[in-house]
Amino acid sequence: MSTVKLTDEQQRFFHENGFLEVPQISNPDELARMRRAYDRIFSQKAGREEGNEFDLAGTDEEDKEAALPQILQPGKYAEELRDTQAEANARAIAQQLLCPDGSEEVRGGPAHAIFKPAHHGAATPWHQDEAYSPHPENDSRNVSIWMPLQEATLENGCMQFIPGSHLQEILPHRSINNDPRIHGLEVTPEAGVDFSTAVACPLQAGGVTIHPGRTLHYTGANHSAIPRRALIFMFSLSSLPRNDNRRFPWNETKQTARLERAAKQ
Repeated sequence: MSTVKLTDEQQRFFHENGFLEVPQISNPDELARMRRAYDRIFSQKAGREEGNEFDLAGTDEEDKEAALPQILQPGKYAEELRDTQAEANARAIAQQLLCPDGSEEVRGGPAHAIFKPAHHGAATPWHQDEAYSPHPENDSRNVSIWMPLQEATLENGCMQFIPGSHLQEILPHRSINNDPRIHGLEVTPEAGVDFSTAVACPLQAGGVTIHPGRTLHYTGANHSAIPRRALIFMFSLSSLPRNDNRRFPWNETKQTARLERAAKQ
């Protein structure tokens, strides 16, 4: 059962700014179990053959060390990451923010895990999550709840947000370094974003940040001596259809090794 309930002030802040910090949604014992499971599945490259493990910021060659390893559906490979106190609290938070009257229940859970290796884990460039959507013809209604499994700092890559950016449409994106072999996205220079307004959100292990799909966000490279482990929950309501033939051309041109592996399954 959930042990966290947002205040009216927290909900107001989220809807006005497009992000929110919550100090703690887990506990030390649970976090220790999750760290062990998290490290195990990354060491195993769990899900690689089916396209769920890949380098988010690199070209993902088999003989090259990943700059920013990611695993989709991590709970599929480690039961310790499922049905946790953290997930129960994340679900309750998402319900309060997306549909507080309970007329529709949020769906989701542990959606992906991003690992920044010590000393050289790559930055995750500025982007909006909805830019990854395979269905640009719909408006997404979701939140991502980002939880570090150790302290998250500016040195190792905590979350940073542009306040109010969730009120914009999706900006032009491209593959990182304009390389269609790379899965990760970044806003283009032509988008003209003023990054000077960014707000950094350092967290203790088990704290979270929450943001909807249009909030611009970023995490820096890991310059610290410890790995930076982040587990991301995603919860959503039914998408809403659009009537403007919106397209995301940056997704139509991708030629990633991850997609090639998934196509062989």
